[in-house]
Amino acid sequence: MKTKVAIFISLMLVGVMVLAACGGDEDPTATPVPEVVEQATEAPAEEPTEEPTEEPTEEPMEEPTEEPAEEPVEEPEMFITVWADDTRAPVLQALAEDFQATYGVGLIVEQVMDINDQLPIAAPAGEGPDIFIGPNDRLGGWVDSGLVAPIDLGDKAGDFTDVGLEAFTLNGVLYGLPYAIENMALFRNVDLVPDAPATWDEMFEVGQALMDAGETTYALVLEDNGYKVYPIMTSFGGYVFGQDADGNWDPTDLGIDSEGMIASGDWIVENVAAGLISPNANTSDTAETLFETGESPFIMTGPWALNRFRDAGVNYAISPIPSEGQPFAGVQGFMVSPFSENPLLAQAFLTEFVATDETMTELYVAGNLPPVFQPTLAAMDDADLSGFGEAGVNAVLMPAIPEMGAVWGSWNSAVVLVITGEDTPENAFTTAASQIEEILGGATEGMVNVPGSYQAAAGCAGDWDPACEVTAMEMGDDGMYMSSHALPAGDYEGKVALDGGWDTNYGVDGVQDGDNYTFSLAADGTVTFTYDPDTNVLTITIE
Repeated sequence: MKTKVAIFISLMLVGVMVLAACGGDEDPTATPVPEVVEQATEAPAEEPTEEPTEEPTEEPMEEPTEEPAEEPVEEPEMFITVWADDTRAPVLQALAEDFQATYGVGLIVEQVMDINDQLPIAAPAGEGPDIFIGPNDRLGGWVDSGLVAPIDLGDKAGDFTDVGLEAFTLNGVLYGLPYAIENMALFRNVDLVPDAPATWDEMFEVGQALMDAGETTYALVLEDNGYKVYPIMTSFGGYVFGQDADGNWDPTDLGIDSEGMIASGDWIVENVAAGLISPNANTSDTAETLFETGESPFIMTGPWALNRFRDAGVNYAISPIPSEGQPFAGVQGFMVSPFSENPLLAQAFLTEFVATDETMTELYVAGNLPPVFQPTLAAMDDADLSGFGEAGVNAVLMPAIPEMGAVWGSWNSAVVLVITGEDTPENAFTTAASQIEEILGGATEGMVNVPGSYQAAAGCAGDWDPACEVTAMEMGDDGMYMSSHALPAGDYEGKVALDGGWDTNYGVDGVQDGDNYTFSLAADGTVTFTYDPDTNVLTITIE
């Protein structure tokens, strides 16, 4: 499930610990001295009467010189654990030795690809990280759920861009160390389109000519989610959440069904019908393939696609979104868990070892994400970086409010329905807005659920979703809650969660924030969950 990379490079503690009590200095272990064994002294034998034979001509062999054995390495008693994906983990692993030398504290870097799903489960149970990496749009939900602690960057705060710090600030409190910003831009195939279009009309005029000449299949390829289509929506005045007079996001002003949003949908439908836009709700892989192969001369995407296009040998250029379309700007950052036993050491690792030009440059090279660390940003000389910078001048910072988490599912579904023509833009976006408002209005209040690793197989959009209606339990006449689900053979985990969230959850033996229940199906079958609200105990039956 997770690949753990543990780095235990132990050095003796030097100097005085300034951040956390780690025990006093220990005397170094003395190198063992081999015991000297005296050889028994016997009386010499009588001298031989014969003349000795001629002395050998060979030089006596030199006694072998053995290298002294390395002193045993003492394992540190304290560790800091970091959760990162496979792109960032190697960069952080390289910091372990220096961190150990400075603080006498070990560093464990775990490669966790599903941090968003794992964190709410592991952290309250004491099995989570001290430090984790995530996007700023998750911040509101994490703060609301008590999964992230405030952070103090001290003098290092001045080394970061304003937008980077703003992204991880909620209600005036800083919760993260930002390191990279990402936004979408318009990629074009320079062999097909030498000059960047300024408007959508100009882009489609060029695309139509290429299609008429048989050089491309479409003028533009779109992907299957709101994030990727948002630049079009904003060019028509669409928005997700409004803002108050002070610039704060207003969760009561939901713009999913706004006039601008519906107008952008009508425009998409019109151009799909004209054959200019692919009629499929493409995945990222499919959309990028269409661009790579020249079937589409344009694609809107982000820096995460750079390596793929470079490897494919596409002669591309990056420019701003046409017609002043505003992409989302997302900021990646490091956060400290409030469940960490060593929060000051965790912050020291971030400010002293991560917030350096060397580390920030390594993170940039590894992930192709423009840095928000100003010394590194100033040293960059990269045409692609400049292209994304120009496209991001008027980008909209993704709302970091808890309510943002309720938007994605219904919004993405509406976008798919519009692109494929399965529903009208007005009906699709109005329905999505109603669904989101229900969630925001507390539609999940009173819900009893068993989120777990089985949910996708049971029909949910994904696993570990405490708000999935498919797995919601119903109360029987006996006051017990029950649900049954047909599942394929396999090993699964789950726990009880109330009200569609993780604030109140019960693990084994009905313990709040307790261990996950585990169950297995040797063959395809049915699992039945029975929850006792008096004891908070879950009973699992396999048939």
